[in-house]
Amino acid sequence: MTTTGADRTTALAGPWWWSRWRSAVLDGGLALVSALECGAEGIPFARDAGVPVSVGVVFGLLAGSVLLLRRKWPIAVVLVSIAITPAQMGFLMGIVGLYTLAAAEVPRRIIVALSGMTFLGTLIVTFVRVRQSMARGDLTMGDWFVPFAALATSLGLTAPPVLLGLYVGARRRLMESLRERADSLERELQLLAERAEERAEWARGEERTRIAREMHDVVAHRVSLMVVHAAALQAVARKDPEKAVRNAALVGDMGRQALTELREMLGVLRSGDGGRGRASVSVAAAVPLAAVGAAAAAAASRVAEEEGPYLSELEELIGQSAAAGMVVDLSVEGDVRSYAVAVEQTAFRVVQEALTNVHKHAAGAKTHVRLAHRVAEIAMQVENEPPPEPASAGSAGLPSGGNGLVGMRERVLGLGGVFVSGPTDAGGFRVSAVIPAA
Repeated sequence: MTTTGADRTTALAGPWWWSRWRSAVLDGGLALVSALECGAEGIPFARDAGVPVSVGVVFGLLAGSVLLLRRKWPIAVVLVSIAITPAQMGFLMGIVGLYTLAAAEVPRRIIVALSGMTFLGTLIVTFVRVRQSMARGDLTMGDWFVPFAALATSLGLTAPPVLLGLYVGARRRLMESLRERADSLERELQLLAERAEERAEWARGEERTRIAREMHDVVAHRVSLMVVHAAALQAVARKDPEKAVRNAALVGDMGRQALTELREMLGVLRSGDGGRGRASVSVAAAVPLAAVGAAAAAAASRVAEEEGPYLSELEELIGQSAAAGMVVDLSVEGDVRSYAVAVEQTAFRVVQEALTNVHKHAAGAKTHVRLAHRVAEIAMQVENEPPPEPASAGSAGLPSGGNGLVGMRERVLGLGGVFVSGPTDAGGFRVSAVIPAA
């Protein structure tokens, strides 16, 4: 991760206000060169001003060394360079000071004002010096040369450092902005990755729950009927061989149906591999976590789109329970119509699981199945009367895992419906569900 803000503040490794030792060494070298330049230019200044040469040299050394403060106080450096311009010293300090000022985080009006003062000061001093040189005869050019030399010198000493400083400052600010944006983007990507991982974990949990619910619905009902028929087969094997043969055939048919549904479900779960075999294992490690949730959702949608139980198969389901000895009464209200796949499958599974529970807990009890087709919803109710004999409940030895009602509730609530279950006043049990048609 890049270093910006507080991280960069703690990363300062140079002395005082310098961020790096390299910057401190560079400024120290420039200040030394500027001090030597101003010290050398202080000699003619002392002679012209009529002061001791040592005073002019010391003045030049002190004035030139101010360049050491260019990163801390660039405005002060430029003001000092303007102040010593009449003494014809501090040219390096003026150039470097203007560059630093233009590149620093300083308001533009201050940069324009100080650059204009430097330009004007250099223009006047150069104009006076060149005119004096021509008056002494040192220069034999025409009168046009005085303003030309003054203008060219002032422009050459002010325009290039200011323009270069503005360019470097803008580029530096752009890089800082890009670096901050990269940092914020990296943080956002980390947050997105964490959220994607959470969503993927949630999707995996939802997929495991859905698969467990599907497996329970497919296996529990078929196997429950198989156990009931097997118990009946055992009871009538010697008394009624023909009925025993029919029961055996029913057990075989239900077993084959259960295997077929299991194969279909496992085939859907395996369809995501696409026959890639072991190669998919190595590729799976490189799949981003954000894709897991989408893959789980796609798997869920594929399962929902597979050929599954529909309300049209409800009579066949009730017929199987009737063949197992249960007295089932089916009543349908409203105009029969088709619904979305998920709605029909959920309605079918609710009735199927309710009948399975009757087989488990109230064998022999008369059961009423009611289905109502309404304008915006479909309602179903499965209610069984008390078993004829208390000992008959669970006489087939069917185990109960307690997941049937939970699975039905999850299915119905997942579609925005209402699910209610509980014992009746007469001693039976009732399961009711209402599912929106849309």
